[in-house]
Amino acid sequence: MNSHDKEILQEMFNGYQGTPLLWKDKKVFNMEQYVPDSTSKLFIRDKEFNSIRLGNLVEKFVSFQIQNLSNAEIIAENLQINKEKETTGELDLLFLLEQQPIHLEIIYKFYLFDSNADPNDSLGHWIGPNRKDSLIYKLNKLKNRQLPLLFKPEAISAIKSLGIDVAKIKQLTCFKAQLFVPYKSNAEKLKPLNEQCLTGEYFNYNLIESLKNCQFYIPTKLEWLCKIRSNIKWLDFNTAHAKIKKFINENRSPLIWVKQENNSLQKYFVTWW
Repeated sequence: MNSHDKEILQEMFNGYQGTPLLWKDKKVFNMEQYVPDSTSKLFIRDKEFNSIRLGNLVEKFVSFQIQNLSNAEIIAENLQINKEKETTGELDLLFLLEQQPIHLEIIYKFYLFDSNADPNDSLGHWIGPNRKDSLIYKLNKLKNRQLPLLFKPEAISAIKSLGIDVAKIKQLTCFKAQLFVPYKSNAEKLKPLNEQCLTGEYFNYNLIESLKNCQFYIPTKLEWLCKIRSNIKWLDFNTAHAKIKKFINENRSPLIWVKQENNSLQKYFVTWW
């Protein structure tokens, strides 16, 4: 891995560490959140990272944080649970924190506020950039499938072989997210979600001309983790427009960084829908 890639990887790690938890305490689905203390140590990865999925990279970030805690010990990562030679699921992380065994499920998401959703359902407004994902879907999957997997006979057997008593395990989530609201709208009330997760805005591709006097950067999917920065090679409107249009034609909503005429920096999603 060259020095530039290492620098970008560290920015991804810093961006992950700086992203707040999506909720605090047990305010959502009564699930308790946990995030390891931040570390100032450099995240080192010898292998190329560009082919890794964003979710898998975040799992490695969390593992790295825990490895740098003096009172923690990792027992298993991505523990596959098998039943009759078929995989029934996976436990993201098992570790000891001051000798307390913990099962941690790790999630990092990008959600856009859909104004057309049921106004009485505060959590139902949040969808993925391509409308293929939603916060409610993920929460239900966590509550009803991923966390209960721990208590399946095949999981109990696998964990027992690691010397851990399932009955003593505490289940926690590390659910972080970046939230985006409609372009030039008043920031919606995010409760019970953490308002600190509000990262930027989104707009339909048809409004792209309103930014014709700006400069652009189109980050890779992994760079979505990064905090926006100015020391990059900015694109002019016509160059960026052509690249954005290609995403839109493929029914994909790109994340863009925009440098305004007054040099202020913003993150936007440009949606195809």
